[in-house]
Amino acid sequence: MKTKKVLSFGEQVVAYNRQLCYTGELPADFAVINPFQEHAETRQVMEQFYKKFYHDNHRRKFIIGINPSRHGAGITGVPFTDTKRLKDICGIEMKTAYSHEVSSVFVYELIAQYGGAVPFFRDFYINSPFPLAIIRRNERNSWVNANYYDDKTLFRYVKPFMVATLKQHLSLGVDTQRVYVLGKKNADFIKRINLEEKLFGEIVPLEHPRFILQYKSKQKEAFITKYLEAFAG
Repeated sequence: MKTKKVLSFGEQVVAYNRQLCYTGELPADFAVINPFQEHAETRQVMEQFYKKFYHDNHRRKFIIGINPSRHGAGITGVPFTDTKRLKDICGIEMKTAYSHEVSSVFVYELIAQYGGAVPFFRDFYINSPFPLAIIRRNERNSWVNANYYDDKTLFRYVKPFMVATLKQHLSLGVDTQRVYVLGKKNADFIKRINLEEKLFGEIVPLEHPRFILQYKSKQKEAFITKYLEAFAG
C-alpha cells in the first residue's frame, strides 16, 4: 500500500496558485490580472520562491494583505515582492519583467530588521483574501490599481471568492489564533467576514506599507518597530 505524499507548506501554495482562477462577476470598468495564467515566468519564479523559503511544514503566523498590486505580486506572484527585491534579497531573478513597488520597499526593510528573509519566511506567511491583482479604468481611460473594497458592488461580487480563499490559506496550517491585517479599512472588512465565518481569533490591524511610505515616511522606523512588537505579542 502506497503512502500518500505529504506536501510541504510551499508545495501546497504552489499547487493552489497554479489552479487559481477568478470566474465571478466584476462591475464595469474593473478587471482582474492573473499572473499565474498570463505569464509563464511568474509561475517559475513563484515556484522557486516557495521551494526556497517554504519547503517544510512549519506552522506560520498569517499576515493578511488587501489584494496584490500589478507591480508587486501582480508580476512576481509573491506577495509584497517586486522584481528588484525578488532578485536582490530573495536571490531569484525575473528576466522578462522589472518592477519597483512601494509596499515592497517597506516590507523588505521590515524583513531585514527581523533578521532576514530566511527567518522571516520561516515564521510568516503573507497572502491576501483576494490573491489576484484588481485594476480599474479611471476617468483618463487608464488602468490603475484597485482594492476589493473600493466599490460596494465589487466587494459583493468577490466576497464568496475571498471567503473560499481565506479558508484555503488556513488549510496550509497557519496560526489562526492571532492574525495580522494590513490596512485599517482592510481590517474592518476582514472583521466583518470573521463575524460570519469564525475563521480567526484575534485580528491585529497594522497600517498598510503603502500608506506608511506615502503619508508617514518620516515615521517609517517607528512603524517598523510597531510591526515587530506586534509580531512578538
